[in-house]
Amino acid sequence: QVQLAESGGGVVQPGGSLRLSCSASGSMDSMSGIGWYRQPPAKERELVAYITRGGSTQYADFVLGRFTISKDNAKNTVYQQMDNLKVEETAVYFCNALRQAGLGHERGAYWGQGTQVTVSS
Repeated sequence: QVQLAESGGGVVQPGGSLRLSCSASGSMDSMSGIGWYRQPPAKERELVAYITRGGSTQYADFVLGRFTISKDNAKNTVYQQMDNLKVEETAVYFCNALRQAGLGHERGAYWGQGTQVTVSS
């Protein structure tokens, strides 16, 4: 099993920044990477960005140029720097242990508890 723990959420004004952290532990050999997802109120959970074991990154179009995903292997932690946040990005942000799917990656079974991000003036 993999355990994931998010932190770093909070309340920020529009245009502000936050950095989220996702700490991983457990049987991480099965993971192909870590993905950040978010779930706004009354909406579906959506992929925001992911980073692979090899360090490759992928972003959803709606965060390109504003969010940056990175990792510290020594700390088993993945970060998501979020800049120029918008009101509509208010959501619970989750990290997920990805698994290999052919040449790509897919969401796995392990999720963190989530961290609330509220963007409001």
